[in-house]
Amino acid sequence: MSQTRTVITGTGSFIPQNIKTNRDFVNQEFYGEDHAKIATPALEIVDKFKDITGIEERRYADSGMNTSDMAAIAARRAIEDSGIDPETLDQIIVAHNFGNVLNNTIQTDVLPAIASRVKQSLGIRNPNCVAYDILFGCPGWIQGVIQADAYIKAGIAKKCLVIGAETLSRVIDIYDRDSMIFSDGAGATIIESIPAEETESGILSTSVQSHCVDEAFYLHFGKSNFPGADPDIRYMKMKGRKVYEYAIKNVPMAMKACLDKCGLQVTDVKKFFLHQANEKMDEGFIKALYKLYGLREIPGDIMPMSIHKYGNSSVATIPTLYDHVKHDHMESHELETGDIVMFASVGAGMNINAICYKV
Repeated sequence: MSQTRTVITGTGSFIPQNIKTNRDFVNQEFYGEDHAKIATPALEIVDKFKDITGIEERRYADSGMNTSDMAAIAARRAIEDSGIDPETLDQIIVAHNFGNVLNNTIQTDVLPAIASRVKQSLGIRNPNCVAYDILFGCPGWIQGVIQADAYIKAGIAKKCLVIGAETLSRVIDIYDRDSMIFSDGAGATIIESIPAEETESGILSTSVQSHCVDEAFYLHFGKSNFPGADPDIRYMKMKGRKVYEYAIKNVPMAMKACLDKCGLQVTDVKKFFLHQANEKMDEGFIKALYKLYGLREIPGDIMPMSIHKYGNSSVATIPTLYDHVKHDHMESHELETGDIVMFASVGAGMNINAICYKV
Protein backbone atom coordinates (compact mmCIF):
# COMPACT_ATOMS: atom_id res chain seq x y z
CA MET A 1 0.00 0.00 0.00
CA SER A 2 1.40 3.40 -0.98
CA GLN A 3 1.94 5.87 1.84
CA THR A 4 -0.20 8.97 2.11
CA ARG A 5 0.03 12.28 3.94
CA THR A 6 -2.74 14.19 5.70
CA VAL A 7 -2.72 17.64 4.12
CA ILE A 8 -4.70 20.84 4.64
CA THR A 9 -5.70 21.69 1.07
CA GLY A 10 -8.13 24.53 1.69
CA THR A 11 -9.05 27.06 4.36
CA GLY A 12 -11.86 29.51 4.93
CA SER A 13 -13.22 31.68 7.71
CA PHE A 14 -16.06 33.97 8.67
CA ILE A 15 -15.63 37.01 10.92
CA PRO A 16 -18.85 38.77 12.01
CA GLN A 17 -19.07 42.46 11.16
CA ASN A 18 -20.46 43.66 14.51
CA ILE A 19 -17.56 45.22 16.43
CA LYS A 20 -17.78 45.63 20.20
CA THR A 21 -14.90 47.68 21.56
CA ASN A 22 -13.63 47.82 25.12
CA ARG A 23 -15.21 51.25 25.46
CA ASP A 24 -18.62 49.64 25.05
CA PHE A 25 -18.15 48.16 28.53
CA VAL A 26 -17.31 51.33 30.46
CA ASN A 27 -20.89 51.81 31.63
CA GLN A 28 -21.34 48.17 32.61
CA GLU A 29 -21.70 47.17 36.25
CA PHE A 30 -19.55 44.17 37.19
CA TYR A 31 -20.08 41.75 40.08
CA GLY A 32 -17.85 39.10 41.59
CA GLU A 33 -18.58 35.44 42.23
CA ASP A 34 -19.83 36.48 45.68
CA HIS A 35 -22.48 38.63 43.93
CA ALA A 36 -21.01 41.79 45.45
CA LYS A 37 -20.61 44.77 43.16
CA ILE A 38 -17.00 45.42 42.17
CA ALA A 39 -16.12 48.87 43.43
CA THR A 40 -13.35 49.49 40.91
CA PRO A 41 -14.56 51.92 38.20
CA ALA A 42 -15.51 50.14 34.98
CA LEU A 43 -13.03 52.19 32.94
CA GLU A 44 -10.20 50.99 35.18
CA ILE A 45 -11.43 47.39 34.89
CA VAL A 46 -11.53 47.66 31.09
CA ASP A 47 -8.05 49.18 30.86
CA LYS A 48 -6.57 46.49 33.10
CA PHE A 49 -8.38 43.85 31.05
CA LYS A 50 -6.75 45.14 27.86
CA ASP A 51 -3.29 45.14 29.46
CA ILE A 52 -3.66 41.50 30.52
CA THR A 53 -5.42 39.95 27.53
CA GLY A 54 -4.40 42.24 24.68
CA ILE A 55 -8.04 42.43 23.55
CA GLU A 56 -9.17 45.78 22.15
CA GLU A 57 -12.22 44.60 20.18
CA ARG A 58 -14.27 41.50 19.63
CA ARG A 59 -16.87 40.45 17.04
CA TYR A 60 -20.48 39.43 17.67
CA ALA A 61 -22.73 37.67 15.17
CA ASP A 62 -25.81 39.40 13.74
CA SER A 63 -29.02 38.63 15.63
CA GLY A 64 -30.32 36.46 12.80
CA MET A 65 -27.12 34.45 12.35
CA ASN A 66 -26.37 31.21 14.18
CA THR A 67 -23.29 29.08 14.74
CA SER A 68 -24.32 26.74 11.92
CA ASP A 69 -24.73 29.68 9.52
CA MET A 70 -21.21 30.94 10.17
CA ALA A 71 -19.86 27.38 9.94
CA ALA A 72 -21.47 26.91 6.52
CA ILE A 73 -20.03 30.17 5.17
CA ALA A 74 -16.52 29.27 6.34
CA ALA A 75 -17.00 25.78 4.89
CA ARG A 76 -17.95 27.09 1.45
CA ARG A 77 -14.85 29.27 1.41
CA ALA A 78 -12.61 26.34 2.39
CA ILE A 79 -14.20 24.12 -0.29
CA GLU A 80 -13.67 26.82 -2.91
CA ASP A 81 -10.08 27.30 -1.77
CA SER A 82 -9.35 23.58 -2.08
CA GLY A 83 -11.15 23.14 -5.39
CA ILE A 84 -12.79 19.86 -4.36
CA ASP A 85 -16.28 18.66 -5.21
CA PRO A 86 -18.16 18.74 -1.87
CA GLU A 87 -19.95 15.53 -2.85
CA THR A 88 -16.60 13.73 -2.49
CA LEU A 89 -16.30 14.59 1.20
CA ASP A 90 -16.23 11.55 3.47
CA GLN A 91 -16.74 13.42 6.75
CA ILE A 92 -17.91 16.77 8.05
CA ILE A 93 -16.64 17.36 11.59
CA VAL A 94 -17.85 20.45 13.44
CA ALA A 95 -16.27 21.48 16.72
CA HIS A 96 -18.30 23.78 18.96
CA ASN A 97 -19.36 24.06 22.59
CA PHE A 98 -22.94 25.30 22.66
CA GLY A 99 -24.42 24.62 19.24
CA ASN A 100 -26.94 27.14 17.95
CA VAL A 101 -28.00 29.61 20.60
CA LEU A 102 -30.89 31.71 19.36
CA ASN A 103 -30.43 35.44 19.93
CA ASN A 104 -31.90 36.69 23.24
CA THR A 105 -32.08 33.14 24.62
CA ILE A 106 -29.70 31.02 26.65
CA GLN A 107 -30.88 27.63 25.37
CA THR A 108 -28.54 25.65 23.16
CA ASP A 109 -29.83 23.76 20.14
CA VAL A 110 -27.90 20.77 18.80
CA LEU A 111 -30.83 18.84 17.39
CA PRO A 112 -30.01 18.18 14.64
CA ALA A 113 -26.24 18.35 15.02
CA ILE A 114 -24.49 21.46 13.70
CA ALA A 115 -22.61 19.26 11.20
CA SER A 116 -25.92 17.95 9.84
CA ARG A 117 -27.12 21.52 9.36
CA VAL A 118 -23.90 22.42 7.57
CA LYS A 119 -24.22 19.42 5.27
CA GLN A 120 -27.77 20.46 4.42
CA SER A 121 -26.71 24.06 3.84
CA LEU A 122 -23.97 22.89 1.47
CA GLY A 123 -26.51 20.79 -0.40
CA ILE A 124 -24.46 17.59 -0.11
CA ARG A 125 -26.59 14.56 -0.98
CA ASN A 126 -23.94 11.84 -0.71
CA PRO A 127 -25.15 9.61 2.19
CA ASN A 128 -21.61 8.33 2.69
CA CYS A 129 -20.54 11.80 3.76
CA VAL A 130 -20.89 11.42 7.53
CA ALA A 131 -21.63 14.59 9.50
CA TYR A 132 -21.08 14.82 13.25
CA ASP A 133 -20.11 17.19 16.04
CA ILE A 134 -17.38 17.00 18.65
CA LEU A 135 -17.20 18.71 22.05
CA PHE A 136 -13.66 19.24 23.26
CA GLY A 137 -13.64 22.81 24.55
CA CYS A 138 -11.55 25.42 22.79
CA PRO A 139 -9.14 22.78 21.36
CA GLY A 140 -12.07 21.31 19.41
CA TRP A 141 -10.92 22.26 15.91
CA ILE A 142 -7.46 20.77 16.48
CA GLN A 143 -9.08 17.63 17.86
CA GLY A 144 -11.28 17.45 14.77
CA VAL A 145 -8.19 17.60 12.55
CA ILE A 146 -6.50 14.89 14.66
CA GLN A 147 -9.63 12.77 14.31
CA ALA A 148 -9.72 13.31 10.53
CA ASP A 149 -6.04 12.33 10.37
CA ALA A 150 -6.79 9.12 12.26
CA TYR A 151 -9.61 8.19 9.85
CA ILE A 152 -7.37 8.96 6.88
CA LYS A 153 -4.51 6.86 8.25
CA ALA A 154 -6.97 4.02 8.87
CA GLY A 155 -8.09 4.16 5.25
CA ILE A 156 -11.67 5.05 6.23
CA ALA A 157 -11.67 8.57 4.80
CA LYS A 158 -9.86 10.51 2.08
CA LYS A 159 -11.43 13.95 2.34
CA CYS A 160 -12.75 15.65 5.48
CA LEU A 161 -14.18 19.07 6.23
CA VAL A 162 -13.24 20.21 9.74
CA ILE A 163 -14.90 23.34 11.14
CA GLY A 164 -14.67 25.30 14.38
CA ALA A 165 -17.60 27.67 14.99
CA GLU A 166 -19.08 29.41 18.02
CA THR A 167 -21.37 32.23 19.18
CA LEU A 168 -20.02 32.75 22.67
CA SER A 169 -21.58 36.22 22.86
CA ARG A 170 -24.91 34.48 23.59
CA VAL A 171 -23.80 32.44 26.60
CA ILE A 172 -21.89 35.10 28.55
CA ASP A 173 -22.91 36.79 31.78
CA ILE A 174 -22.59 40.51 31.10
CA TYR A 175 -22.05 41.16 34.83
CA ASP A 176 -18.92 38.98 34.83
CA ARG A 177 -15.63 40.67 33.86
CA ASP A 178 -14.55 37.53 32.01
CA SER A 179 -17.41 38.08 29.54
CA MET A 180 -15.28 40.69 27.78
CA ILE A 181 -12.93 37.97 26.52
CA PHE A 182 -15.36 36.07 24.35
CA SER A 183 -16.52 36.54 20.75
CA ASP A 184 -18.02 34.80 17.72
CA GLY A 185 -16.64 33.39 14.47
CA ALA A 186 -15.97 30.34 12.33
CA GLY A 187 -12.99 28.73 10.62
CA ALA A 188 -12.90 25.72 8.31
CA THR A 189 -10.35 23.47 6.64
CA ILE A 190 -10.37 20.75 4.01
CA ILE A 191 -8.20 17.82 5.11
CA GLU A 192 -7.16 15.39 2.37
CA SER A 193 -5.20 12.20 1.92
CA ILE A 194 -2.46 12.91 -0.64
CA PRO A 195 0.02 10.28 -1.92
CA ALA A 196 3.43 10.77 -0.33
CA GLU A 197 5.12 10.81 -3.73
CA GLU A 198 3.09 13.89 -4.66
CA THR A 199 3.78 16.06 -1.61
CA GLU A 200 6.01 16.50 1.42
CA SER A 201 3.36 18.55 3.22
CA GLY A 202 1.16 17.15 5.95
CA ILE A 203 0.72 16.32 9.61
CA LEU A 204 4.01 15.22 11.19
CA SER A 205 2.85 14.46 14.73
CA THR A 206 0.14 15.15 17.29
CA SER A 207 -0.16 15.38 21.07
CA VAL A 208 -3.32 15.28 23.22
CA GLN A 209 -3.97 15.36 26.97
CA SER A 210 -7.02 15.61 29.23
CA HIS A 211 -6.82 16.55 32.91
CA CYS A 212 -10.25 15.89 34.43
CA VAL A 213 -9.78 15.64 38.19
CA ASP A 214 -9.21 18.95 39.98
CA GLU A 215 -9.23 20.73 36.61
CA ALA A 216 -12.52 19.43 35.20
CA PHE A 217 -14.69 22.38 36.23
CA TYR A 218 -12.33 25.28 35.60
CA LEU A 219 -14.81 26.21 32.87
CA HIS A 220 -18.44 25.42 33.57
CA PHE A 221 -22.02 26.69 33.46
CA GLY A 222 -23.28 28.71 36.45
CA LYS A 223 -25.74 31.40 37.45
CA SER A 224 -25.14 35.08 36.84
CA ASN A 225 -22.96 37.11 39.17
CA PHE A 226 -25.79 39.63 39.41
CA PRO A 227 -27.42 39.43 42.87
CA GLY A 228 -30.90 37.98 42.77
CA ALA A 229 -30.47 36.58 39.25
CA ASP A 230 -32.60 33.59 38.27
CA PRO A 231 -30.53 30.53 39.33
CA ASP A 232 -32.18 28.43 36.60
CA ILE A 233 -30.63 30.58 33.87
CA ARG A 234 -26.99 29.67 33.55
CA TYR A 235 -24.04 31.21 31.75
CA MET A 236 -20.52 30.24 30.81
CA LYS A 237 -18.17 30.70 33.76
CA MET A 238 -14.39 30.51 33.96
CA LYS A 239 -11.93 30.30 36.83
CA GLY A 240 -9.49 32.56 35.04
CA ARG A 241 -6.54 32.27 37.40
CA LYS A 242 -6.84 28.48 37.60
CA VAL A 243 -7.00 28.18 33.80
CA TYR A 244 -3.96 30.41 33.40
CA GLU A 245 -1.85 28.49 35.93
CA TYR A 246 -2.89 25.14 34.46
CA ALA A 247 -2.19 26.21 30.89
CA ILE A 248 1.22 27.80 31.56
CA LYS A 249 2.33 24.60 33.25
CA ASN A 250 0.97 22.01 30.83
CA VAL A 251 0.67 23.46 27.32
CA PRO A 252 4.42 23.96 26.70
CA MET A 253 5.10 20.35 27.75
CA ALA A 254 2.43 19.06 25.35
CA MET A 255 3.93 21.16 22.56
CA LYS A 256 7.39 19.74 23.26
CA ALA A 257 5.98 16.20 23.30
CA CYS A 258 4.53 16.85 19.85
CA LEU A 259 7.89 18.06 18.53
CA ASP A 260 9.71 15.14 20.15
CA LYS A 261 7.45 12.67 18.33
CA CYS A 262 8.62 13.88 14.93
CA GLY A 263 12.22 14.55 15.94
CA LEU A 264 12.12 18.33 15.53
CA GLN A 265 13.49 21.16 17.64
CA VAL A 266 11.61 24.28 18.65
CA THR A 267 13.87 26.31 16.36
CA ASP A 268 12.55 24.32 13.38
CA VAL A 269 9.10 25.87 13.83
CA LYS A 270 8.48 28.97 11.72
CA LYS A 271 5.06 29.89 13.13
CA PHE A 272 3.03 28.96 16.20
CA PHE A 273 -0.73 29.16 15.76
CA LEU A 274 -1.99 29.25 19.33
CA HIS A 275 -5.52 29.48 20.71
CA GLN A 276 -6.31 33.17 21.01
CA ALA A 277 -7.44 33.44 24.63
CA ASN A 278 -4.95 35.75 26.29
CA GLU A 279 -1.97 37.54 24.75
CA LYS A 280 0.23 37.28 27.84
CA MET A 281 -0.63 33.60 28.26
CA ASP A 282 0.33 32.80 24.67
CA GLU A 283 3.58 34.69 25.07
CA GLY A 284 4.14 32.69 28.25
CA PHE A 285 3.64 29.42 26.35
CA ILE A 286 6.39 30.28 23.89
CA LYS A 287 8.79 31.48 26.58
CA ALA A 288 8.24 28.31 28.60
CA LEU A 289 8.59 26.10 25.52
CA TYR A 290 11.89 27.71 24.53
CA LYS A 291 13.07 27.37 28.12
CA LEU A 292 12.46 23.61 27.93
CA TYR A 293 15.13 23.61 25.19
CA GLY A 294 17.48 25.81 27.22
CA LEU A 295 16.81 28.80 24.96
CA ARG A 296 15.93 32.38 25.87
CA GLU A 297 16.20 34.23 22.56
CA ILE A 298 12.83 34.06 20.78
CA PRO A 299 12.25 35.36 17.23
CA GLY A 300 9.82 38.26 17.18
CA ASP A 301 7.69 37.07 14.27
CA ILE A 302 6.85 33.47 15.15
CA MET A 303 3.45 33.99 16.77
CA PRO A 304 0.64 35.54 14.68
CA MET A 305 -2.07 37.08 16.88
CA SER A 306 -5.67 37.97 16.06
CA ILE A 307 -6.96 38.36 19.61
CA HIS A 308 -6.50 42.14 19.64
CA LYS A 309 -9.32 42.71 17.14
CA TYR A 310 -11.27 39.44 17.18
CA GLY A 311 -11.23 38.33 20.83
CA ASN A 312 -11.60 34.69 21.86
CA SER A 313 -13.99 32.80 19.57
CA SER A 314 -13.02 29.45 21.11
CA VAL A 315 -12.78 26.66 18.49
CA ALA A 316 -12.70 29.24 15.68
CA THR A 317 -9.55 31.12 16.73
CA ILE A 318 -6.88 28.84 15.26
CA PRO A 319 -8.48 27.93 11.90
CA THR A 320 -9.40 31.59 11.42
CA LEU A 321 -5.86 32.72 12.25
CA TYR A 322 -4.32 30.12 9.94
CA ASP A 323 -6.68 31.10 7.12
CA HIS A 324 -5.68 34.76 7.49
CA VAL A 325 -1.95 34.02 7.39
CA LYS A 326 -2.28 31.48 4.59
CA HIS A 327 -4.03 34.05 2.41
CA ASP A 328 -1.63 36.88 3.33
CA HIS A 329 -4.17 38.85 5.34
CA MET A 330 -1.79 39.48 8.25
CA GLU A 331 1.06 41.91 7.87
CA SER A 332 4.57 40.51 8.56
CA HIS A 333 3.31 36.91 8.59
CA GLU A 334 3.55 34.64 5.57
CA LEU A 335 4.01 30.95 4.86
CA GLU A 336 5.95 29.07 2.21
CA THR A 337 5.89 25.43 1.12
CA GLY A 338 8.09 23.40 3.44
CA ASP A 339 7.62 25.62 6.51
CA ILE A 340 7.04 23.86 9.82
CA VAL A 341 4.18 25.22 11.92
CA MET A 342 2.53 24.17 15.14
CA PHE A 343 -1.12 24.40 16.17
CA ALA A 344 -1.76 24.24 19.93
CA SER A 345 -4.74 24.89 22.17
CA VAL A 346 -6.14 24.52 25.67
CA GLY A 347 -9.67 24.66 27.01
CA ALA A 348 -12.60 23.25 28.93
CA GLY A 349 -12.25 19.73 30.17
CA MET A 350 -9.43 20.57 30.77
CA ASN A 351 -8.02 19.54 27.42
CA ILE A 352 -4.76 20.29 25.61
CA ASN A 353 -3.65 19.34 22.11
CA ALA A 354 -1.05 20.18 19.49
CA ILE A 355 -0.23 19.38 15.86
CA CYS A 356 3.12 19.71 14.15
CA TYR A 357 2.47 20.39 10.47
CA LYS A 358 4.60 20.86 7.36
CA VAL A 359 3.08 23.41 4.99
